[in-house]
Amino acid sequence: MRDGIVRRGVLQVAAVAALSALAGCSFSDDSGSSKGSAAPSGGRAGRVDPRSAAALRAVEQATVRAGSARIESSTAMGGMLSLKTDGALGWSGDPVGTLRITYTGGQLATTMRELSSTSMEARLLPDAYYARVGETFARRLQGRHWIRYGYGDLAALPGGSGASLTDQLRNTAPLQPVRLLRASGGVRRVGEETVRGRRTTHYSGTVDAAALTGEDAAALKERLEQAGVTEETVDIWVDDRGLLVKKVERGELAGGRMSATAYYRDYGVKVSAVRPAATDTADFKELMGTRGP
Repeated sequence: MRDGIVRRGVLQVAAVAALSALAGCSFSDDSGSSKGSAAPSGGRAGRVDPRSAAALRAVEQATVRAGSARIESSTAMGGMLSLKTDGALGWSGDPVGTLRITYTGGQLATTMRELSSTSMEARLLPDAYYARVGETFARRLQGRHWIRYGYGDLAALPGGSGASLTDQLRNTAPLQPVRLLRASGGVRRVGEETVRGRRTTHYSGTVDAAALTGEDAAALKERLEQAGVTEETVDIWVDDRGLLVKKVERGELAGGRMSATAYYRDYGVKVSAVRPAATDTADFKELMGTRGP
């Protein structure tokens, strides 16, 4: 029985890691601050800068056209999990990508270390997300090193979290911070700054889930509520092509502070992901239905 419990727990850790690593409602490391105060330059609803709003619409369009990018991020979810991610994601058509996720702290990271797993390779394909486990846990899977998470299987999980995870896995473009700022009604232009040697324009805002407006408001509010976030600050840095160079999101959960920092480069890079061999792959749905001895 204990083996079955451990197995299901690790399956869920891998799913949480994927959600965190893929940004969306995830937050990353940074210095963080208390709820609503992380970006003193951020705007509030009712203080709309029309030029900033127009600029963000252009950012959204440029990002969709770019189709792919390399990403480097760090994420912290209170005391539950912190991790770093590096890889490439494509969003022109079906989702595709390969990420290296390294656990850096938190309760779930401790669980993974006990199974001799300090990092994980993740591959996104059109129909599923694949996570590679360490050798210790692979022995619990009859020597198989990969777990397949079918998007349909994840969406069917109770409580709504599976549907949210599936949505994030299928929508890998770095659009959510831009859409949050647009829907906040309070985005403003902070000024020009250099980020990793690239000249950028910095935009900032405070996002109140209850006050979001516009066509994306309902979906964005649902994502924030599922993550337990009522308010967060969002900052983005955009280059002269209208593409994100950096984004920072910070908020507060019942379990502690959450924050996310991501850097983007090489937009338009060719991205591919190889499907692991079926003989080396275990299926998430089947494993969740298996009772341990």
